[in-house]
Amino acid sequence: MVTPAFISFEGLDGCGKTTQAELLAAHLRQAGERVLLTREPGGTPLGERIRALVLGEGERPAPEAELALMCASRAQSVRELIRPALAGGAWVLCDRFHDATEAYQGGGRGMDGDVIRALHRLLCGDLQPALTLILELEPRASLARARRLPTAGRFERESDAFFERVAAAYHRIAQREPQRCLLLPASGTPAEVAQRVRDALALRLGLGAPERA
Repeated sequence: MVTPAFISFEGLDGCGKTTQAELLAAHLRQAGERVLLTREPGGTPLGERIRALVLGEGERPAPEAELALMCASRAQSVRELIRPALAGGAWVLCDRFHDATEAYQGGGRGMDGDVIRALHRLLCGDLQPALTLILELEPRASLARARRLPTAGRFERESDAFFERVAAAYHRIAQREPQRCLLLPASGTPAEVAQRVRDALALRLGLGAPERA
């Protein structure tokens, strides 16, 4: 029997990570597992208010304020949701976690990655997922998807160069932490990508044998 684990889904806007987190949650629940599915920023009532501030159409926070808000949402989620769920024996699936801050505020905005990681250690006790799946899709294709969504906001309107920097930051994170992070191709149908996700869990966490259609 596999011990429930903390898994985060990362990648550019439009890569399909939200869909894949939902599909994996459904797969695990069908197998009788308890699952917490959450997102960053968001998840808690406080986090959802922060999400509206950061991602919405209102004021544009300064990069430093944006970083602080992202970290505040995460600290609340770790304390209120994630640690209790893990302690209670549930799987935790998170649609973005601290790597997104290093990629977007660090890579995209040019903020210091060492500072971002230090904030995570201070505010979240350096909590790390057991596995981080970074869904890879060519930035132009990913953004074309994201910009068509009704939920598209100010991040989707950032320049192509911004997202190239974000993608490069995700690659640096994966290279730095290969035991935790796995780059996963996000091309193909949602079902095809979901199979890759399940194969990754089988390989990294021993969750069943890889299935093939």
